[in-house]
Amino acid sequence: MSIIQEKIISKIQGTAMPKPANDQNTDDIVPARFLKEITFSKMGNYAYYDERFKEGKKIEEHPFNNSKYASAKILVAGANYGCGSSREHAPQALKRFGINAIIAESFSEIFAGNCASIGLIGITVSKENISKLIETINENPKTEFTIDLEKKKILFNEKEIPFDIIEARRQSFLNGTWDAMAILQKNESKIKELEKKLAYLQFK
Repeated sequence: MSIIQEKIISKIQGTAMPKPANDQNTDDIVPARFLKEITFSKMGNYAYYDERFKEGKKIEEHPFNNSKYASAKILVAGANYGCGSSREHAPQALKRFGINAIIAESFSEIFAGNCASIGLIGITVSKENISKLIETINENPKTEFTIDLEKKKILFNEKEIPFDIIEARRQSFLNGTWDAMAILQKNESKIKELEKKLAYLQFK
């Protein structure tokens, strides 16, 4: 199986956690002091850190601490999610925490692009449907959701909600081309061959 085939994303399945506030910015998601990390490997530990811990104490009711959502793969947010600075650390933190998809009323476009580049799905639904999803989660945190990128629908409890996503981005998930690094690695030999033919590299 090729690298690109292995990177195909057509469905995200799992339980969800609610965090419906509007204008959650990248500094909320990852406080600036953690940007000094030289790799993203520990970034999942810092997701919403300053909301989750106060004076050294764990805030149990915070959704990222709450045991009801311990295995959640989907985050349900509000409008303008991921606004603020363009730091890549924010989507990295969410992905490494265990979130594979975010459903929001709207996104900061830079944030949404940073999410897409690491295979973190970002889709939008209406404010009314955000409320329906939150209500469902609150009634039963174990509800299983399926985000079907081919059908462009969220499926749960024999119900379905349509969602929006930039079409080019949707296609990149479905055909496995969202991971630019994987594509470069797959075509390393072709890149080296082309490099030999570039005129400006022939001068010595």
